[in-house]
Amino acid sequence: MRDHKTLQLMANSIRMLSVDAIAKANSGHPGMPMGMADIATVLFSEFLKYDAKNPKWADRDRFILSNGHGSMLLYSLLYLTGYKDCTVNELMNFRQLHSKTAGHPEYGFLDGIETTTGPLGQGIANAVGMAIAERHLNAKFGDDLVDHRTYCCAGDGCLMEGISYEALSIAGHLNLNKLIILFDDNKITIDGSTKLSRSENIRIRMESIGFDYFEANGHNFDQIREAFVRSRMSKRPSFIAFKTKIGYGSPTKEGTNACHGSPIKGEDLDLIRKRLEWKDEAFEIPAKTLTEWRNAGERGNSEFRKWKKVLLSSKQKKAFERLMEDELPGGWKDKLSDFEMKMFMEKPKEATRKSSGRVLEVLTDAISEMIGGSADLTGSVETKTKSTSFFLNKDNYDGRYINYGIREHGMAGIMNGMALHKGIIPYAGTFLCFLDYMKPSVRLSALMKQRVIFVFTHDSIGLGEDGPTHQAVEHLSMLRAIPNLNTFRPCNIQEVAECYEIALESKNTPSAMVLTRQDVPFLSSGVSAENYSARGAYIFSHTALKIDPDVTIIATGSEIGLAMEVKNQLHQYGYAVRVISAPCLELFDKQSIEYKKEIWGSEKTVKVAIEAGSDMGWYKYIGTKGLFFGVVDSFGHSAPAEDVYNEFGLTVEKIAPKIKKAVIKKRKRFSRYKISKLHKVFAKNKD
Repeated sequence: MRDHKTLQLMANSIRMLSVDAIAKANSGHPGMPMGMADIATVLFSEFLKYDAKNPKWADRDRFILSNGHGSMLLYSLLYLTGYKDCTVNELMNFRQLHSKTAGHPEYGFLDGIETTTGPLGQGIANAVGMAIAERHLNAKFGDDLVDHRTYCCAGDGCLMEGISYEALSIAGHLNLNKLIILFDDNKITIDGSTKLSRSENIRIRMESIGFDYFEANGHNFDQIREAFVRSRMSKRPSFIAFKTKIGYGSPTKEGTNACHGSPIKGEDLDLIRKRLEWKDEAFEIPAKTLTEWRNAGERGNSEFRKWKKVLLSSKQKKAFERLMEDELPGGWKDKLSDFEMKMFMEKPKEATRKSSGRVLEVLTDAISEMIGGSADLTGSVETKTKSTSFFLNKDNYDGRYINYGIREHGMAGIMNGMALHKGIIPYAGTFLCFLDYMKPSVRLSALMKQRVIFVFTHDSIGLGEDGPTHQAVEHLSMLRAIPNLNTFRPCNIQEVAECYEIALESKNTPSAMVLTRQDVPFLSSGVSAENYSARGAYIFSHTALKIDPDVTIIATGSEIGLAMEVKNQLHQYGYAVRVISAPCLELFDKQSIEYKKEIWGSEKTVKVAIEAGSDMGWYKYIGTKGLFFGVVDSFGHSAPAEDVYNEFGLTVEKIAPKIKKAVIKKRKRFSRYKISKLHKVFAKNKD
């Protein structure tokens, strides 16, 4: 155990690296790293189970910096403890273009960054997800392979954001005793004292939801150490309120909001050096202090080697490594294919949410790492299967279904944490309109490239009587605007199965399954070994493949049935019509120009899109002169689904005549073009 003087020098090295990097970048948040440096020093040098030389050790403790604006605390720790990809040059390039030390910690940029943080409270939800993953995998593989803690550093902002209430409430309910929240209780936000915006009793709040609450002076090494010891002995999740001073060590900024989001430079920076008796130049650490830190970084190596030896001799080695490497088990695709063939023969007319439930029955039976859940809508979103027992408490951590309660935002953030931990493929459902609650977490899932499956049902005006508050009209556009997110809107059980297959094989991309409440007819382009949905859009039906179509209709989900009815009506007018099903526009965008031209038809073709939602983004596919039928510049109505569709003109009787008119107009235009072209040729020959 190091003496106080050594610990103080180690902590001050964090402070100086942080303020120097932020001053050099002329951007950043120095107050939090300075205030939390003493706590981080004790944690990383005495309690945290990790090995800097083996940063991906599956049984390492997780350290989450939920208050990610204090990123230099983490970057300094990674450099000091010897993570090889976090060099002093990276610290010097803090917040610069293409630097690994981004303004907020970015997952995948550096080893030791467990999740992307910045939006406050997200890290707390991720930490809860990681703690759930640890308890589940511990129940599956035992203490020898899985037995670690999740530490989450959080500030006032994290606790004020609503997602923290949702996630921590779940953690307390599930009694996640390996979760420890480190509260940077400095009572300062950007605007000033927390008295401006908060008067709650944090102790009562945390104890009421099932946490053990501890307090300690965040600048007293003995009290910090004692708090960690007590939290490790707790049989419940722990919350440690560390009383700190923001900007600790700055004679001019300490304890004020002046160092929350602004660099400390010039004379103020010189005064910090003087107060801390720091004689070294910027980014230089005394050799003896750096050695202490590097020894701390290697402290867990012997424990890692013991664990590795146990793993190599374990009968569960192959299964454990498969999960940690994100590899799917053998045989699951064969089971899914058999199911698809059976459904093709049965041709069920049903809501795609029900189809999703039937597909999940097959997948959860074949893939044991799939853990489901819902935001108190299990019966509606069809996410509970026979293979997934309830994940309730310490007596059933091997369960595979989580009742998240009415906590959509927390649910999504927790799912991200489970995926980041490794060993779990999370999926969970709610209504599509409640994506509004989940958007920040869905966005971060895409940003971090995590295999998370979001199940959204009641996807349009087709849900009917619940009305415009529940009818998702702009939400598909919202999802499609998120980079690296596959948004699937399948039209039948065949496409549902295909879309789940794609989602499970997409290791670096989350998926949104968008499903109907209302029944849809089983319409199919045929059965094949090919996954039609893998190209994002494909020819679903055509009058004659070799004939250049008069009309090409592209549709998704429940509107495929409507598109087919329109096609049949136009066929009676004598038009050649092609229907394209587009279950995933993101995948379609990645196809070759040749493929897109092949299925679209020539410039003579009238291009039509039908989707019971916003037109935003659709003109990219149909052109400015194309026709869109959906819900434009409006919300829905409270009425039976058929009446709402009729109100918005989404019927054969209202769509077909408009397309016919457009075909006639286009034919006239091309006829004039041909005559004009012939005149030019004639004139040229005459000359």
